[in-house]
Amino acid sequence: MDIQIINTAPMAGQRPGTSGLRKKVAVFSAPQYLENFVQSVFDTLGDCHGQTLVLGGDGRYYNRAAIQTVLRMAAAHGYARVLLGQGGILSTPAVSCVIRKHGASGGLILSASHNPGGPDGDFGIKYNIANGGPAPEKVTEAMFARTQSITEYRISDAADIDLDAPGLTRIEQMTVEVIDPVLDYAELMQQLFDFDAIRALFAGGLRICFDGMHAVSGPYATAILEGMLGAPKGSVINGVPLEDFGGGHPDPNPVNAQELIAIMAAADAPDFGAASDGDGDRNMIVGRRFDVTPSDSLAILAANATVAPGYRGGLKGIARSMPTSGAADRVASALGIPCYETPTGWKFFGTLLDAGMATLCGEESYGTGSNHVREKDGLWAVLFWLNLLAEKKQSVEDIVRAHWATYGRNYYSRHDYEDIDSAGAQQLMDAVRGQLAALPGQAVNGYTVALADDFSYTDPVDGSVATQQGIRIIMTDGARIVLRLSGTGTDGATLRLYLERYEADVAQHGIPTQEALAGLIAVAEQLAQIRERTGRDAPTVTT
Repeated sequence: MDIQIINTAPMAGQRPGTSGLRKKVAVFSAPQYLENFVQSVFDTLGDCHGQTLVLGGDGRYYNRAAIQTVLRMAAAHGYARVLLGQGGILSTPAVSCVIRKHGASGGLILSASHNPGGPDGDFGIKYNIANGGPAPEKVTEAMFARTQSITEYRISDAADIDLDAPGLTRIEQMTVEVIDPVLDYAELMQQLFDFDAIRALFAGGLRICFDGMHAVSGPYATAILEGMLGAPKGSVINGVPLEDFGGGHPDPNPVNAQELIAIMAAADAPDFGAASDGDGDRNMIVGRRFDVTPSDSLAILAANATVAPGYRGGLKGIARSMPTSGAADRVASALGIPCYETPTGWKFFGTLLDAGMATLCGEESYGTGSNHVREKDGLWAVLFWLNLLAEKKQSVEDIVRAHWATYGRNYYSRHDYEDIDSAGAQQLMDAVRGQLAALPGQAVNGYTVALADDFSYTDPVDGSVATQQGIRIIMTDGARIVLRLSGTGTDGATLRLYLERYEADVAQHGIPTQEALAGLIAVAEQLAQIRERTGRDAPTVTT
């Protein structure tokens, strides 16, 4: 085996977003594209001799080939050890868990999260730092800068290794240890939740349906829910990861998880339903004929956190992304703890978690997590809900409605306009930004604007500043509209419109969500002219 030095040149479009670098498979598999980016990551990290790297992904198309390349390049960069998930499989929260447990210097996750897979689908790669969380912006920007000046990459000419055989292999001077992808993660879950209480719940007849969406969480759910906790066989559906996710879109929402929604709407529906996404970091919670919004889920788990052994000492604080509803803020106020509002992107929670300022975190895009790792965690949320069901002995719907009765209901929805023209989307945002200074005090469709701005954030721990994180239009009664462009897609642009209003009156809690938000939807259309500027009569996805 020899280490080769290969000449190369910079390639366009290698700036990582909030969740790493995502492109079409055809882009990543082009000659030297993956190598350039991986070398730029390693060059930014500097000397890694003697260090441990964690490596794995969600099983999507091109994962296995990419892993072989990364292994040979890691050996050429001087890593002493790589912990590799068997078959190349490691969920995103499991990567964070393994990094933290084994003292690794970081990890590479090969995933495009909830984006479609297959030869014509998407691929992605991101670097997580030693705390287990996504690399902060100053690090990803340094990686991008390196992609613009790279002239060579280093790679071993070693043969491919067997990704499926547990045990040790050597590439150059580096040891590759193929590990059970579930073991460390399952051990951590046992420390956080009352597995005996959940076992008793299943023994008592509770029926569940967990939709793995043919993505990475399937093996974890099967091992833990069916294997360790005794859920009936077949409780996990679509549990085998497939390179194209079975032709589906592994995004756990009512539109893309239609099989689960249909099961939970049937006359003989299970008591509890859930789904996770491509890389296992998102969750959707569903009761019998009753959906739970991610914002409500975060608030409900925070209000009842002490039912779980890992949180019986109480919460230090709650953190939510700015577009997420204010339901968690009301819980934090009642508990006498802070609630932090951050930009979208899990990396913004990392400093708060590391500083012990927050315990639970959540994003409206079906992501919830805590200080147990530094990523959002889909199966963790499911186990938390099961622990809550075991304690409350109520249905999902009864728990949610009781929460609304106590704290009020934050009517909330997100409208996604996917794959729209990027230039047109930017023009829409710029046009709304141009109105912000004049909006406060204006009456629009029965609402009066109290505040209009482009959200910026100063990290309370490290002082870093993030600007232009989403346009906020907040009314005098607290209702609000948020507009932002998403950075997770690979085709065109995705415009996200968020709508929220608070309702304290329990008698008004049964209004259909889109009806309750109709006034705000009209305001958003009037101010942003979404139909005219996007050419779309309706959102692609409404959640």
